[in-house]
Amino acid sequence: MNKEKLLKLYNSDLKELLHISSQFMSSDIELCSLVNARNGKCSQDCKYCAQSAHYRTDIEDYPLIKKQEVIKAAKEAKSHGVIRFAVVTSGKSPNEENFDKILEFIDELNKIQGIRSCASIGILTDEQAKLLARHGLKRFHHNINTAESYYKDICTTHSWQDRYNTCKLVKKYGMELCCGVILGMGETIEQRVEMALELAEIQPDSIPINILMPIKKTPFENFIDKIDEKNILRTLAVFKIANPKSVLRFCGGRLRLSEENQELALNTCVEGILTGNYLTTTGKTPEEDVKTVEKLKKNLVII
Repeated sequence: MNKEKLLKLYNSDLKELLHISSQFMSSDIELCSLVNARNGKCSQDCKYCAQSAHYRTDIEDYPLIKKQEVIKAAKEAKSHGVIRFAVVTSGKSPNEENFDKILEFIDELNKIQGIRSCASIGILTDEQAKLLARHGLKRFHHNINTAESYYKDICTTHSWQDRYNTCKLVKKYGMELCCGVILGMGETIEQRVEMALELAEIQPDSIPINILMPIKKTPFENFIDKIDEKNILRTLAVFKIANPKSVLRFCGGRLRLSEENQELALNTCVEGILTGNYLTTTGKTPEEDVKTVEKLKKNLVII
């Protein structure tokens, strides 16, 4: 699928576009969850992010939490039908002390039957990726966030290529890759299509879809109207068409869609849900998501 064809699809009749994307869907819905294990004081200047030290947002900063808190959160998530659980930390990359503790977290998560360990801890070195794989990490999450052609408008303290390199390291060492985007940051339609094709080249197992929830005191605090519901649905559809083997996953900002359109997406292009609260924004409870899965007569994936 080339850019010209994907753009033509993007601009086609929405009902027909969603029908095409639905041909690549399974009847399964997979739930995942996370624990925000380190919050704030990030050195990077990503314009959307409340955790950046460059902006004076009203979030609580805290250091890496204790192992017991991670395991408690994972077991609670499992009780709600979650099969993937991620340790998420702020910052460009983990320091040596925190990284050693995160490896301990992964070891403990792997002992919980029915849970697959995940981590989202920033840009990795080759050695860090190797150690994560040795400790049995099942899946690593690292978004490209936006198209390469737009990345300098989003962040200046690291590059799109830095993120891409980490994705390559994850695959090099045999871990599954979760790699997605944030929509509604001022990107053009063409750049949304570029994202779909860049992800097709990366070939992630899972593509988390975030929709910008503008946060006060960040540079993007007034970006609420940069994408509407129809364009969100169009983007989801072309992402699925370009990445038929990847699981598209609702993540932060999905409440920008009406309940009707969330369900429409789950029937036509989205096969995963990050349930519960996210990092600095709220989502739906696992109970609400399970009810939606049952309403749509989908199969909840279990291990």
